[in-house]
Amino acid sequence: MSEKRILVFATHNKHKAAEIQQLVGDSFLIQTLDDIGCTEDIAETGNTLLENAGIKSRYVTNTYGFDCFADDTGLEVEALDGAPGVYSARFAGAQRSDTDNMNLLLAKLDGSVNRKACFHTVISLNWEGKEHIFDGYLKGEIVTEKRGANGFGYDPIFSPEGRSETLAELSMEAKNAISHRARAMQQLLKFLLEQQ
Repeated sequence: MSEKRILVFATHNKHKAAEIQQLVGDSFLIQTLDDIGCTEDIAETGNTLLENAGIKSRYVTNTYGFDCFADDTGLEVEALDGAPGVYSARFAGAQRSDTDNMNLLLAKLDGSVNRKACFHTVISLNWEGKEHIFDGYLKGEIVTEKRGANGFGYDPIFSPEGRSETLAELSMEAKNAISHRARAMQQLLKFLLEQQ
């Protein structure tokens, strides 16, 4: 491909955009909402990850005219009947504090033997007028205390299946090789490359 195609990722989170740019390499130029001048916070009013991802991708395409993908990710904890799930980002309140969210989750699991959890990412892609959906999962467990300085969200308290480290103790390259978002993105990338 001689010229990079712009693809908007419906997020203000530069960390997430950097992860995705690393995954797509030189094929596309990933632009965030800030990059296209979208400063509003798109309300995630859906009751599921799929609904929220679709709300965001459709908003950008309809308002700004770009092909766009949006993701929504939830941490589903078995002992909490799948919570926090769609409310993961605001589990401890509207301030959306990663620290507050982790502290609340650790408190709710205090003394719990079952610490199984799963990250679930849903990606909604608006591509040339059609919506396409991709899912990625990462199973693991919630550790008893925060470990590691990398990543964001619940990464310091989530240890992937088969690993002793938390996601926050892994390098970005190691995380990208196994993450829920990477698994959904691989499906998205496969689709995009088939369109060339």
